Amino acid sequence: MDNITILIIALGLALDAFAVSITSGVTLRCFKVRPAFRVAIFFGGFQALMPVIGWFAGSSFKSYIETFDHWIAFGLLVFIGSKMIYESIMIKEAEKKCDPNNLNTVLILAIATSIDALAVGLSFSILQVEIIKPVLIIGLVTFFVSLGGVYLGGKFGSLFENKIELLGGLILIGIGIKILIQHLLFL
Repeated sequence: MDNITILIIALGLALDAFAVSITSGVTLRCFKVRPAFRVAIFFGGFQALMPVIGWFAGSSFKSYIETFDHWIAFGLLVFIGSKMIYESIMIKEAEKKCDPNNLNTVLILAIATSIDALAVGLSFSILQVEIIKPVLIIGLVTFFVSLGGVYLGGKFGSLFENKIELLGGLILIGIGIKILIQHLLFL
């Protein structure tokens, strides 16, 4: 998998965390370094950890699904993208009550926003993508996007929150379609 595709996947995954980070910034009402870094570290860390877990899980049963693995990767990415689009339309009360000063809240939100990355890690395993480089890129992109989200949330409120998650969903669906088309063309 090329670096551009990995970067696009990282951005797609990070947009969910970005939307929640904006909510954190809105809660703070102004940029505060310590809670902003807490959000960024937790979100980036869990976005990096979950694909590793998914990759190892996928590696353990790769031999059983080799004949239809491209369909699984496509299905997972379309499912994740569709879920993000659906969630961008629904009002999420839990995120509206996000307190970046509360460690438990940040931990729960970090886990919730990184579940999608678990499925992406599974897809990486199916596609036989080495995991180290994507994990580093996903973690760093999410860290910086989340840090920026807290800052922007403090400055501009929640103007774009739902639209950003919608974009993330569309990006992941596009990557899934790209993977399927590439596989079908190179059979």
